[in-house]
Amino acid sequence: MSADALPTTAYDRAERLLLHNRSRLALRAKVKPVWIGGGERFWYRVETERGGEFVLVDPAAGTRGPAFDPERLAAALASAAGQPVQPYALPFRTVEFTDFTDFTDFTDGTIAFDAFDARWTCRLADYQCTRDEEHVKASPLEVASPDKKWAAFRRGHDLWVRSAETGEEFALTTDGTADRSYAAQPDAAAPTHLLGKLSLPEMPPALLWSPDSARVLTHRTDQSDVALMHLIEAVPPDGGRPRLRSYHYPIPGEPVARGEWIVFDVGSRTATPAKTDPFLLPYLSPLTLKKAWWAKDSAAVYYLDQPRDLRTLRLHALDPATGEVRTLIEEHSDTRVEAAQEIVQKPIVHVLAGGREALWYSQRDGWGHLYRYEDGVMVQQLTRGLFAVQEIVHVDEAERVVYAVVSGLVQADPYRRSLVRVGLDGGQTAKLTDDDLDHVITAPEHGRWFVDSASTVDTAPRIAVRDRGGAVLVELEQADITPLLAVGWTPPERVRTLAADGVTEIYGVLYKPHGFDAAQRYPVIDHPYPGPQIHRVAASFDPGAYGYDAEAVAALGFAVLAVDGRGTPGRDKAFHDHAHRNMGSAGSLEDHVAALRQLAQTRPWLDLDRVGVFGISGGGFTTARALLAFPDFYKVGVAEAGNHDNRLYHALWAETYDGPFDPDAGARLSNTELAGNLTGKLLLVHGDMDDNVTPHLTMRLVDALIAANKDFDLLIVPGAEHSFLGRNSYVTRRRWDYLVRHLMHREPPAGYRLADVPLSLELLEALFS
Repeated sequence: MSADALPTTAYDRAERLLLHNRSRLALRAKVKPVWIGGGERFWYRVETERGGEFVLVDPAAGTRGPAFDPERLAAALASAAGQPVQPYALPFRTVEFTDFTDFTDFTDGTIAFDAFDARWTCRLADYQCTRDEEHVKASPLEVASPDKKWAAFRRGHDLWVRSAETGEEFALTTDGTADRSYAAQPDAAAPTHLLGKLSLPEMPPALLWSPDSARVLTHRTDQSDVALMHLIEAVPPDGGRPRLRSYHYPIPGEPVARGEWIVFDVGSRTATPAKTDPFLLPYLSPLTLKKAWWAKDSAAVYYLDQPRDLRTLRLHALDPATGEVRTLIEEHSDTRVEAAQEIVQKPIVHVLAGGREALWYSQRDGWGHLYRYEDGVMVQQLTRGLFAVQEIVHVDEAERVVYAVVSGLVQADPYRRSLVRVGLDGGQTAKLTDDDLDHVITAPEHGRWFVDSASTVDTAPRIAVRDRGGAVLVELEQADITPLLAVGWTPPERVRTLAADGVTEIYGVLYKPHGFDAAQRYPVIDHPYPGPQIHRVAASFDPGAYGYDAEAVAALGFAVLAVDGRGTPGRDKAFHDHAHRNMGSAGSLEDHVAALRQLAQTRPWLDLDRVGVFGISGGGFTTARALLAFPDFYKVGVAEAGNHDNRLYHALWAETYDGPFDPDAGARLSNTELAGNLTGKLLLVHGDMDDNVTPHLTMRLVDALIAANKDFDLLIVPGAEHSFLGRNSYVTRRRWDYLVRHLMHREPPAGYRLADVPLSLELLEALFS
């Protein structure tokens, strides 16, 4: 190893901080409750110093304990299966509690789980494990009815139903075609190549059973007017000739898919189409985005709808028996109207029993607040102030109160979330969490208690069950980060600076390099994601999927900044609307530059002569934009899967956040217009089977850079989709090498190979949760 080479231990350390490894470093840090017995109790699996443990909680009794004896279960399963089984590395991550009499005595029943390619049951009275030969594993491409008597699925382009009791199958539709398919996501939202790696031919059907299991709500997806996008699979798995893959994919200004609501009565096998015009279906189904839902009594369907300019939002009621549609609420704005600030957030809308009253989220006063409507008329603003409602957790109609999560009540950090209660008939908003931490709240449907994970970016989670008054009923977990600290990790610093306007406060996190020495100067990396559909920096201890990559790069010896500039969500409407007709600012890159300059005034160890940047997807666009728009500031960048020309990226994107299609947008939407500005070192990376941010968007920038006679580096990854899953280890290593070589001015460890990450549904859940 040469004297200027980075030691292999640096890469080893960084690899341990990546997403798929980190759960074993931050122990007892996450609780995902699985409610049982009508929500009276719940279980969860948690990583501990011994391994994975299953915990059972009874909030009413105030108890927490092992869900079963892992030693006895491991021995019983090993004997029955003829396989070695470790008690704290059991070959399953989920269990089902069955055959319990009243869910009070958890020794009188049975648990069921999948292991060793089979279904097993184990009696907890005597720990006898038996292989269930009659069990049929549920297909991820089927949707069971609430009473488990039916399963709905797609066959070809039609919707079918199977009886769980008799096995009889019958078609609910017979006229589906490739262009007009039932219960289908639009092509542009279906990651077909990734699904193929998981041996799934398509996405699960887009449908929703009524609570009484009598009807199915779905839509027919019409893509007949949507133009085709083309990908070339250069290296097919069978080693044959390159293959053409064509699919419907709209770009700004072009026709998008449309949906037609239909309700099917399973008993009578009849269809009731909605008596309304087709709705726009530019991306994921509104069923997937929870923008359509059944009333609890199955008497109505409610759904949200918007025109293409997004400046109007409507709440409709659909009668499933007649197909009649009524508009309950309608709101207009000069910019987009949102049911929640982040695109994947559940809409902050709740229709009360009977359908006469509704809670409606609106930013009409400049912040995100709740309003109560009666018979379509706004009668009261329930919350008000310099804070934003982020989620409705529970509505108690009998007591006339709503429980919600809001951000902005903590003076130190406007992104930290608090649990509040407010009356449906008005009154003061009561803060139920009694500290200034960030609170992640989950609750059963009955809402009698809440699981609360409280943390900050530098405070490890403390997880408890709270009652409706905010009092702690059961302490669940206190995170143990001893293994994380042993790797050399240090908590990031939550930083606050002024935006480029010199007035607006912006927030971020600053990671110090491993082995930090204030007397040294360190190269700096900006790790952006521009939104505008999500914000980059989490207020909680869990850094989120993007944050793990930032932590790993800090472990290599870089100082790393992640910041949420103007144009990102989570605060007031004006802050978010900074992106309107301004997507070229890429999450307000000028704010990033301003933040780094301010931070360096009090942190001389930040070397602003060596500033780099890397990101994926929107972060890839931002990375190239940084080098092209601020060539004197950003010197090195790695842009992965970037949508470098939003004029030809998905129609949903630019039209949602920049505004209605503008054919003259030019450099506002495209990095290609600025290609002549490149002076730094730029590595462009793209998968040739990326069906989301299609590879031609990088190739357009490549073409512009060649025309401008600019030097750059390019890596095309055969067979890789948008997240490079299955090839991510190689891409990560190349990213690290590029930053180390060109920004740190050292040689990376020769021949280093990151461990391959096996593809699994659990990994996908971790990545996209």
